[in-house]
Amino acid sequence: MDGIKVIATNRKARHDYEIEESYEAGLVLVGTEVKSLRRGSCSLKDGFALVKDGELFLYNVYIAPYKEGSHYNPDPERPRKLLLHKQEIARLSSKVKERGYTLVPLKIYFKRGHAKVELALAKGRAKYDKREKIKRREQEREMKRALKEFRR
Repeated sequence: MDGIKVIATNRKARHDYEIEESYEAGLVLVGTEVKSLRRGSCSLKDGFALVKDGELFLYNVYIAPYKEGSHYNPDPERPRKLLLHKQEIARLSSKVKERGYTLVPLKIYFKRGHAKVELALAKGRAKYDKREKIKRREQEREMKRALKEFRR
């Protein structure tokens, strides 16, 4: 990943959702938010994106206020506009409306000096699906261990 500095990742998203597709979107920020992001103070924990009036917005993403900023620092959890092509926004909007998908941020990073968000089109997993995935992963580990012991 040449020229990419990852700021925050949403590891819980891959556990809670089945990721179908991912998109790279630009992030519209205020000056002090950029400085705060460069320090790495950001949380994607409960973040999601919605299409409103043909524009894409990111909600519930916490970017800590910049300490050296003035009293004009923006709200840490304000909705932030995302930059995608109009056709991509329309496609995402139709999928979210029709099939029960949701848009989840996977990570925020800087790419050649610009703040970007990796946004995923995801479908929520049921609790038993999560357990099934964990069980499958454990079984694969056990098989690898057994093969390793067998080869010795």
